[in-house]
Amino acid sequence: MRAILYQNEQIKIDDCAKENVVKSRKVVEQIVEAGHTVYGINTGFGKFSDVSINESDVHALQLHLIRSHACGIGEPFEEVVSRAMVVLRLNALLKGFSGIRLEVLERLAYMVNNRIHPVIPQQGSLGASGDLAPLSHLALVLIGEGFVWDGDNQIPSHKVWEKHNISPIVLEAKEGLALINGTQAMTAQGVINWLESETLAYQCEWIAAMTMEALYGITDAFHPAIHEARGYPEQVKVAKRMLQWLEGSQLVTKQGEKRVQDAYSIRCIPQIHGASWQVLSYVKEKLEIEMNAATDNPLILEDGKEIISGGNFHGQPIAFAMDFLKVAIAELANVSERRIERLVNPHLNEGLPPFLSPEPGLQSGAMILQYAAASLVSENKTLAHPASVDSIPSSANQEDHVSMGTIGARHANQIIQNSRKVIAIEAICAVQGVEYRGNIHMSPLLKNKWEEIRGIVPSITEDRVFSIDIEKTHTFLKKETALKFQAFENNRNKF
Repeated sequence: MRAILYQNEQIKIDDCAKENVVKSRKVVEQIVEAGHTVYGINTGFGKFSDVSINESDVHALQLHLIRSHACGIGEPFEEVVSRAMVVLRLNALLKGFSGIRLEVLERLAYMVNNRIHPVIPQQGSLGASGDLAPLSHLALVLIGEGFVWDGDNQIPSHKVWEKHNISPIVLEAKEGLALINGTQAMTAQGVINWLESETLAYQCEWIAAMTMEALYGITDAFHPAIHEARGYPEQVKVAKRMLQWLEGSQLVTKQGEKRVQDAYSIRCIPQIHGASWQVLSYVKEKLEIEMNAATDNPLILEDGKEIISGGNFHGQPIAFAMDFLKVAIAELANVSERRIERLVNPHLNEGLPPFLSPEPGLQSGAMILQYAAASLVSENKTLAHPASVDSIPSSANQEDHVSMGTIGARHANQIIQNSRKVIAIEAICAVQGVEYRGNIHMSPLLKNKWEEIRGIVPSITEDRVFSIDIEKTHTFLKKETALKFQAFENNRNKF
């Protein structure tokens, strides 16, 4: 998935999947021809499920569905999220439970391979019956309505189809419902969230290791036996990576050399960060299931012998996963902010200049960098309130419990962006602190990271507009991916 989203890897529909799609489509066509009443094929939707639709109006039913449900509000999702949404909806429909024509799915694949990405507003989904509003904006593009991305601009989708010399899709029975009844908005944002969180979690470690160098941190707390005694694999791995980052450093210490033990924000890095890695493992498992699930309604089962209305569109599993992710990433930022405080506080920073200022008193140095970090972590605490504990009835109480999973996914993304800025601030302060200690004494691996940051953010020799430094460092961190850190974990000589 990472390669499809970020490296423009092309996709191809498997032949077996094509066969299953064709089989399920025949079932829908037989139902329409026979005049049997089946939800979503020849009935209304939601509370209108008891309203029968004439055969002559079946096509109009699907068109009205897409237009009426395209009620997205606010700023659009990032283009990469839109791309993920198309990929995931295509994958769900290829399971062969949805009764949609192969032609429609081939068009979705064409959109992915030709980077035709719908403009999809972020707000407006309850997360059950799936992500109706966001996916309706995706479906609009198929029928030549709505907008697609063109760089930073938005252009009408019909112009794109004209440019490609292709006619828009005309939806047939059940196809509109098949396109919008699912969890692909929350799941797509969730996938991006997880990929960014994985990188952020790795970055927290080398930044924390550099902070340890600036504060003469004690490495005994990372002794493997301590973490093996507790037994959490993620905690063991964090401790191991911390020692790898710090190998060869002349700035870190052993217990008793300067003090007996460090504060929790340093001593408990494996326990705190490791717990967030546990959450990442949980979230990854749920996303992988959901990415490969049939989530629309009704489903055509047992080779067409059963057509059953169910609730696979309900986003509760992903809602919980996103709420859990919010807490895990917010906590990485919380502990990072505490390390920032130790770097700038003259009572805690082991003799570094107060607030890392070049002229304490005349110049404030990094004083307000800590304020900014404190503001971000405080905002995260508000965003971390679980979206999944809320539910508002809809469709005249036919849909009387909803997941709010898409809200949870969106808020998780906001927390990730805020948290990356917090660790960017820690990186700026740690780099400055180590500079005062003498960067020639750093571990070789961390000296490489020090040089990367110094290539972006100059030494604090005079007060300046530090928001520029924060944004530059944030951008640098955002461009990194977890792949290089995974290589480091597997074989640090290749890093």
